[in-house]
Amino acid sequence: MKNPIISIRNLSVDFNSIKVLDDISLDIYQDDFIGIAGPNGAGKSTLIKTLLNLNNYTGEINLWDKPLNKFKNWNYIGYLPQSLNQYSHQFPATVKEIVALGLISSLKFPRILDKQSLQRVNDILTELEIIDLAKTSIHDLSGGQRQRVWLAKALVSEPKVLILDEPTNALDPEIRQVFYQQITKLHKQGVAIILITHDTSDIGTYAKKLLLLDTKVIFWGKFSEICNSDKMSSYFGEEAKHLICHQHE
Repeated sequence: MKNPIISIRNLSVDFNSIKVLDDISLDIYQDDFIGIAGPNGAGKSTLIKTLLNLNNYTGEINLWDKPLNKFKNWNYIGYLPQSLNQYSHQFPATVKEIVALGLISSLKFPRILDKQSLQRVNDILTELEIIDLAKTSIHDLSGGQRQRVWLAKALVSEPKVLILDEPTNALDPEIRQVFYQQITKLHKQGVAIILITHDTSDIGTYAKKLLLLDTKVIFWGKFSEICNSDKMSSYFGEEAKHLICHQHE
C-alpha cells in the first residue's frame, strides 16, 4: 500500500483561545487533487499555513514520513498564497527575478544562480507562456499575468505538491478556466494539488477529492462518494448540491 505524502492526525489550532481547527485527521497522497472548501473563517488558510509550519498546533503532522518540525525538504512544496500583491511598488523586480526567488531556498550558500538554475527559470516561464514578459516589471502586468508569475515561482523548484490559496479570486471567468487547465496539466504530470477555493461549482470538474471544513471536517473523500451521501443534501440543500456535484452525475 502506498504511503501518504502528508499525514495529519488530531490536528487542532487555537488563536487567542478560539479554536480555528478542531481534531483534523486525513492523509494526502501523491496522486491527489484536493479542493478545500468551506465558509469564511472555517480554517482553510489556517490548515495550509500550519502544514507550512507557520502556526503553533497540537496533534501530529508528518511530511514524507518526517515530523513537521524535522522536515527539511521544503523545495518539495510549492505555495501560491492568496495575495497577488506580495511586493511593494517600490520594489523594482522583473518577472524573471521574481520567479528565480523560488530557487533560492534550494541553493547552497552563497545561493548564486548557476546556468542550470537560470535555464530552469526560462523553462518554467516558457511552459506557462510568459517568457516574453521575463524582463517586464511585476507591477506592469495584468492580474492573470501576475498570477502566472506567482505560479511559476511556486513551480520553478519542481515541487512534489503544489498548495494554492484561493488562486482564482482576482481572475475573470475566462482566465480562471485557463488557470484551472494549467493546474490540471501539472497534476497529470505527477504534481499533487491542494487548492483552497470558493469555486465550489467548478472545483469538482478538476479535483478528485473534496475537503469541506468548518473548523471540523464536514466532508472528506472522493467527490463521487460525497455526492451520493444523504449528508451532502442535508448540509447544502438540493440546489447547491447539484451545482457542486453536476459533473459526477
